[in-house]
Parts: sequence; C-alpha cells; structure tokens
Amino acid sequence: MHVAILGCGYVGLELGRQLLDRGHDVVGVRRSDAGLAAIEEVGLQAVRADVTDADALSSVPDVDALVFAASSGGRGADAARAVYVDGLQTAIEHFGARADAPERLIYTSSTGVYGDHGGEWVDESTPIDPTTEKTAVLAEAERVATEVAAEHGIDGSVVRFAGLYGPDRYRLERYVEGPVTEGYLNMIHREDAAGSVRHVLEHGGERGLGRDPLLPNDVLLAVDDEPVDKWAFADWLAEECGEPSPEKRTIEERLVAGDLSEPAERRLRTSKRCANDLLHEIGYELSYPTFREGYRAAVEAYTG
Repeated sequence: MHVAILGCGYVGLELGRQLLDRGHDVVGVRRSDAGLAAIEEVGLQAVRADVTDADALSSVPDVDALVFAASSGGRGADAARAVYVDGLQTAIEHFGARADAPERLIYTSSTGVYGDHGGEWVDESTPIDPTTEKTAVLAEAERVATEVAAEHGIDGSVVRFAGLYGPDRYRLERYVEGPVTEGYLNMIHREDAAGSVRHVLEHGGERGLGRDPLLPNDVLLAVDDEPVDKWAFADWLAEECGEPSPEKRTIEERLVAGDLSEPAERRLRTSKRCANDLLHEIGYELSYPTFREGYRAAVEAYTG
C-alpha cells in the first residue's frame, strides 16, 4: 500500500514509521525544513507542500490512501479553518481529480467535537455538539472528510483522537506540581493513536471501510481503556514519582481566578468519558491500555 501523510507531524511520523516497518510505501508531507528533516530521519520519502496549495500538492505522488493529519499550530479558529476545512477540501479536490485517485482518506479529528456530556459516556454513535469556534471547525472538517470525499469517489473516514501524550508530551510536571483542576482525562498514547489509523488503513480493505462493517458510522474513537479522574491521575502520578499529592481545585475555583479566555472556560466546563468498544471490536490491540503503562517511561525518567 502506498500512503501519503499530509501534515506528517507528531502522530504522522509515528504512523509513517509503523507503516514502513510493515512494508508499506509512505510519503510524508510538510512545509518546513525542520519538518522535512524529521520525515527523512524516520526513513520516509519527504515532500514539501502546503495542503492549502493545490499546485504544491502536485509534487505528491499518486497513492492508495491519504491521511490528513495537518495541524494549525495551536492558533485560533480562523487558522484552524484554513487548514482543517479549506486545506482538507483542497487536498480532496486535488487528489480526487487525478487519473489514479486514492481509494480512501482518513482525517484525524478530536474528541473535543462532543462538547459537554456531564461526565457521561460517549461513543461513535453519540451526536456531536462542539462548544467552541475551533471544535466547530473540526466538526465541519469531519463533514468534508466524509461527504465531500465521497463526491470525489474517495472513501473518507474520521479517527477522533483523545488527548495525545507520549515522548515530548507527557507534561508530567503539570500534574505532579499542581494545582490540578477536577474533570476527566480521556487519553491515548501517540503509539496507539498512530496504530489505530494504521489498523484502519491495513484492514479496511479486508473488512470494509466507511459505510461497511469496519467503521459503520465512518468514525472511530481512538482512546485508551480507562478515562480517569484528573485528581486520581495526579495522585497516582505523584505517588509514583515520590512526590506529595498536588493541590486540587474545583472547576468553580478555577473559574473564579478570572484569567481564562471564553473558549478555555467552555473547554473547562465540558466533561465526558470516551468509550473504545469499537476500537477493540475491529481488532486493534492497545500497546498502552491505560495511563499506568503509558506513563511508565516518563515516571522512570523523572525518578531516575
């Protein structure tokens, strides 16, 4: 299988490595010199292109599958729309118009599109309810990934990542030092985030992608086995690191400080637990089923 990863960054590099290890041909697409160097370091073919520039995308070779994992760089809703909606549509239209168009597309989204569910469980069948401008953009991009892709003869699916962590993104000190605001953490290790996409790419043709049995709603939740209360997680992490239990704050106590933007306040008020039943049903085996396994390397580095 020949795969192009558009926006081959934190998860994309790991995805490319996994695919390469399994004998697939992989092209990583980034804009910057540093990004291209990182792609080459993993051993992938590197191509410089901006997903919002159709002419630049012409330098990407024909592939069987596209993975759209581009980032807006943590900027606001307008920047996010330019990448996730406009860039995604540009990529779909460009590749869909080729004589040898890709058969499938996977767009990597976020569980942030669910909004607030009062701590209740959500899954692929739960209606989304984005509460910020940025998560509304992500929801619109999901529609583009499925509906617009279908209009161009491409089978589009969405993989919604929970909170990503792993090398360079453990943020261990945030929880060990505190203060820690209440709520649930839905997480997935980078290796499993990439692995879930890789699994869909490798097995979609066998068991059916999109409207077929593998992903019946065109959506997969990529999250580990145990959403965890932030206070409980912080206490576990502190104990493992040999540190005292950190200071705790309720949501209301955090809001009283008055230093949060409106979108940040909305995010703070959202609470849900993400179920991964479908991830197991399609046969993916997590390398890091819970935070306990996933944070082991970080704890050892901290205490070592």
